[in-house]
Amino acid sequence: MQTSDILKRVRRIEIETGKLVSETFAGEYLSVFKGQGIEFAEVRQYIPGDDVRSIDWNVSARTGGTFVKKFNEERELSLIIACDVSGSQYFGSTGKFKSDVVAELGAIFAFSAIKNNDKVGLLLFSDQIELYIPPKKGKRHVLRIIRELLAFKPKSKGTNISLCLDSLNRMIKRKGILLLLSDFFASDYEKSFKLAARKFDLIPVVVRDRLEDEFPSLPGFIELEALENGSRAMVYLSSRQAGYITADKQYKNDAALRLFYLTGCQYIQVEAEGDVIEPVIKFFKQRAKKLRR
Repeated sequence: MQTSDILKRVRRIEIETGKLVSETFAGEYLSVFKGQGIEFAEVRQYIPGDDVRSIDWNVSARTGGTFVKKFNEERELSLIIACDVSGSQYFGSTGKFKSDVVAELGAIFAFSAIKNNDKVGLLLFSDQIELYIPPKKGKRHVLRIIRELLAFKPKSKGTNISLCLDSLNRMIKRKGILLLLSDFFASDYEKSFKLAARKFDLIPVVVRDRLEDEFPSLPGFIELEALENGSRAMVYLSSRQAGYITADKQYKNDAALRLFYLTGCQYIQVEAEGDVIEPVIKFFKQRAKKLRR
């Protein structure tokens, strides 16, 4: 991709995200990601309409009045965007690679964070750590993140989700938000995922292409290439072999969803051929509603 094309895409995403954040889910972003780290400030006289759950009964009993606790929201929030850049991300049956969707989603979250004055960092991983940009604030910083998301060329094609999560567990000292973008067609990452879910507010973002889940039901052969190791095979579409391939992906998908459920992680699922924005908006609204209960 030429530099001019990258800059055009960055500018387009910046404009679209700015409008989206301002008009659509700015409130949801604040309610979901703000106020989770708060510190006590003082007590003040109760005012009709205050949440009764904030009443300080000890102070009220001592003074004979009614007082509520006042808290200051902890403004220092870090968002880490961890993106799978393995070979399987360069698959697309509808003219758009999964890697394109991952880049667009990462850009949306990065701009959302920066518009709310939060720090944002980036980690790109395959079966090695390809790139790490520590969390910082500022538009110039986030534009660098977007450029890397759009134009980075990974050195390796394999996938190691455990390495990604273990590295972040070591590098990031404070609790923050971790967005993990991948197709989750990987194995042996459950232990690392559980540890990360205890340390971070971990949000898996599952990016899929419909053709990966089900081959077309047509007679004939098709040559398949494993994008992560380069192996090739001729597969008859109506054969048991084709069924094994889709069954393996379904097994890994089911395993990932079970893991999300067991760790209490709400996830976002995005189809490469569909609307990228709508699942994100739906997630924000559902999570905001859950937190208000």
